[in-house]
Amino acid sequence: MQALAKELLALQPDVIFSRSTPVTAALLKQTRAIPVVFAVVSDPVGEGFVASVARPGGNATGFTNAEDTLTGKWLGLLKEMMPSISRVAFIFDPKVAPGGGSYYTKLIEAAAPQFAVSPTAIPIRGSADIEAAVGDFVRTSNGGLLVLPDSTTNFHRELIIALAARHRVPAVYAFRYIAADGGLMSYGVDVVELFRRAATYVDRILRGAKPADLPVQLPEKFQLVLNLKTAAAMGLTIPTSLQLLADEVIE
Repeated sequence: MQALAKELLALQPDVIFSRSTPVTAALLKQTRAIPVVFAVVSDPVGEGFVASVARPGGNATGFTNAEDTLTGKWLGLLKEMMPSISRVAFIFDPKVAPGGGSYYTKLIEAAAPQFAVSPTAIPIRGSADIEAAVGDFVRTSNGGLLVLPDSTTNFHRELIIALAARHRVPAVYAFRYIAADGGLMSYGVDVVELFRRAATYVDRILRGAKPADLPVQLPEKFQLVLNLKTAAAMGLTIPTSLQLLADEVIE
């Protein structure tokens, strides 16, 4: 990422659009002058990308993919999918996850008592870690998986989907395309909509606006996607109440 960031900056663009926390971090390590508009970043203040949401104060601004109630929604979906769930493992890569994983960890631990579940952090770095950790977790029943959004879990999504199906463990993901790839269900920001909104900031900057004066925008639209085919293969019945709430049901 650092090498690619240097290549981009050598072109001296008027503005750069970036997706994800690691990509934005790589760009801002190389420049604090060229405007950067980011999207799908969970904690821009905690990462040091901006001084505050209302007043970014530097050369970066953009659109986040998370807000404080999101983790509670994930836990609630798992509980509604299978009320017997009492343990939830959340998978993330500390190297690339927001705050090294601390951003989502603190929110999950705060929300867990409301749903009577015990949270277990599963830090991973690659496929071997994922297989071993999931294998250990499923040895005890009544578990569910929460796959946090970072570049490593995204890269290994096919493996995680396959492991969840093999062990018949309900799992919730953050992005629609993971449910479309075979994940049981996803709930998260509409990424395409974020990109559309980011385009308006790029336009304003090209017309003379400064990133420092453009407030960071929180998500406006979330989508719930259910995969009935995956549920059937796992021997699960998705409750009608969830299907009625879904923005999309994949059959």
